[in-house]
This record gives sequence, C-alpha cells and structure tokens, in this order.
Amino acid sequence: MDLANVLFIVWGLIALKLLAELGLAALNRREVTRHAEVAPPAVAAMVDASTYRNSVAYTLAKNRFGMISHLFEAGVLALLLGSTILPWLFAHIGAWAPMAKWDDALFILAAGILASLPSLPFEWWEQFRLEARFGFNKTTPALWVSDKLKGAALALGLGFPILWGLLSLIGWVGAAWWLWGFGLLFGFQLLMVVLYPRLILPLFNKLSPLPEGELRERLFALAGRTGFKAATIEVMDGSKRSGHANAFFTGFGRFRRIVLLDTLINQLTPTEVEAVLAHEVGHYRKGHVPKMLLTSAALQLGGFAAIAALARSTWFNPAFGFPAGELAPAFLLFGLTSGLVFFWFAPIGNRVSRKHEFEADAFAREAMGGPEPLAAALRKLAQKSLVNLTPHPLFSAVYYSHPALVERERALTKG
Repeated sequence: MDLANVLFIVWGLIALKLLAELGLAALNRREVTRHAEVAPPAVAAMVDASTYRNSVAYTLAKNRFGMISHLFEAGVLALLLGSTILPWLFAHIGAWAPMAKWDDALFILAAGILASLPSLPFEWWEQFRLEARFGFNKTTPALWVSDKLKGAALALGLGFPILWGLLSLIGWVGAAWWLWGFGLLFGFQLLMVVLYPRLILPLFNKLSPLPEGELRERLFALAGRTGFKAATIEVMDGSKRSGHANAFFTGFGRFRRIVLLDTLINQLTPTEVEAVLAHEVGHYRKGHVPKMLLTSAALQLGGFAAIAALARSTWFNPAFGFPAGELAPAFLLFGLTSGLVFFWFAPIGNRVSRKHEFEADAFAREAMGGPEPLAAALRKLAQKSLVNLTPHPLFSAVYYSHPALVERERALTKG
C-alpha cells in the first residue's frame, strides 16, 4: 500500500467525521431554533415557559461551543498525524533505553498528554464560562487544576505499569501477545470496578454514609423488595463541582455500593430519589451490566487483534513516520484513529443503550407501583439540567445514550 495514500485516507476520514458532526449540529440547531419561541404541546406540559427558554439558550450555547470544538479537535488530530511531532518524540524517548519497554510505555503516555494539552483551554472555557453562565459550575480554578494534576498522576501511576506489561508481553509469549494483553487489560478493568470507589473516587470526592431517616429507609426497603443487595448507600459531594444531579452504583457482589450525588437529594423528594434508584436497580435486574461488559470485552478483543495486525504490517507505522513492526506507535496510532471508524457505529451502541433505559424505566414503574414517581423525577432533573427538549431525531439517534424526555415519559406512561 502506498504510504502517502494511507495518510490521505486518514485525513479524508477526519474530514468526513467533521462534516458529519457539523451537519448534525446544524440540524439540531435548526430544530431547536424552530421551536424556540413556542414549545411543542408535549414539552409545554412538562416545563414552564421560563425554564424552556433557558433550556433553549443553554442548548444553543453548547451547540456553538461544540461546533468550534469539533473544528479545533479535527485540526489538532490532522496536525499530529501528518507532522513529525510524534515520530520525533518516539525517537528521543526511545534513545533513553533502546532495548527496554518502559520507554515505549512512557512514549505512549507522553504522546497522550501532548495530544490532550490543546483542549485544556476549551475545557476551561466550558467549565468557567459556559457552565457558569447557566449556573451549573460550582468548582473553583484551584479545584479544577487539582483535578487535572490528580488525573495526570493517576495516568502515570496506573497507566504506566499496565502499558509496560502490555508492551512486554510480545517478548514473553510471542505472537499470541494480543490475547494475553486483552486478558490483562480486561482483568485490570474488573479489578478497578471494585477498587475505584474505595481508592480512586475518594481522591476527588467525599463519600459519606446516607444519614438515618426516611430516605435511607425507603432505599433499603426498595433494595430488599427488588433483590438488590448493596453493602452501603453513600452520598457524594458532587455539588462542589456541578449543579447537575445523578445516582449510580459501583462494584459487584458484596462490594456493590449505591452512590447518590448530594445534588440529586437536594433536587428531588424521597419518593422521587427512590424512583431514580429503582431505575438504576432495573439495569442490574435486567442484566444490562453483564451485557455491556461482554460487549466491551468483545470490542477490546477486536481492538487488540487489530493492533497486532497493524503492528505487523509494513505500511501502517511508516505511513505516519514510525518504524515498521514497533508496537508502541501502533498502540498510539490505533488510539488516535480508531474513533474515526467507531464514530459511524456509535448510533448502534446508543440505540441499544436507549433500549436498556426504556427497560430500566419499565422496571422502576413496576417497583414503584406506577409511572408517576419516576416521571416526576425525570421532569425535575430535566428542568434543573436544562436538557434539550426538542432534539433533532437524527442528532439524538447518533449521540443520545438516553431517550429524549418526551419519548421517555410517553413510554413510561403507556406501559
């Protein structure tokens, strides 16, 4: 394969993805603008006029910001892949220890940090301008910087040994390294499901046991009657960063924990919080978690097989200025370019996710004895978060992992 053609193909994929993103954003903007003055009847029945105006303004502001971000990210990716920056970095780090694998692991981490640096001003603007403008930002500049530094430290502390191990496998087990590599990474991810709430999450947020009272009694009663065993129910101080609300559970088996953001407790009544948790339990009871784990495992296995094949090829690495057969550049290049392909398959995954959300909603309806508690909770959360209430159908099909509020309530009340 002609090496120049490979780079042109990748640039073409970048352009196609960018055009699709901008086109979808334009469609969504047009749809939201079309309903900006008068909300559709189904939406008007859910939110008051003032909240609806704010949700339109928030959606359009995010739309403008998103389009600029897409343009910038595409330009950065095209520059990284078409320039000599990454090959230069690989050569200089590799010169520190030519026969070792730790330098290859360090190269991948350094290149990842380098690729993320240009987006930091955009992240800052989104947090302290866009989110702050609509009252969602609760974090401080010092906390934001602290989070970034902690994230980088974790990437080095956890990512470096894992990458070192993965890259060393080819010398230990030969051509079948990618099978062992998949097992190593997937096993590490399962371990982190247990360790994350105990070791990682407390580095960023404070977790406290849910105090005694009506809410605690309701939630444990719900867990009991739905067969959902949890070690504890904890409250996370999400309000120190954002006004958005959520609930989730972590771990599995006897390590399972229910986590409620304090914003959720503050925004909803105890019955509504119970309905939200019933929805989360629905994911567990319907087997969504193991299904998603199996899907993730299959995708990871396919990714490792692809990396192994690309690393063996005579054209992939050289097309971007790297020596053929080197595993570390193949890992990095796959990570940078795989999104150009996976983007087109995202609607499939999101459709499955929306199906799971409908199923979890139906479970919550049965657990709560009717649709009203969850419907009320979803309305309040939509109002507080200023979600887009009139998305373009194609935009939501591509991007939304959860159904739009109108669709969700319609399904919930018709069941």
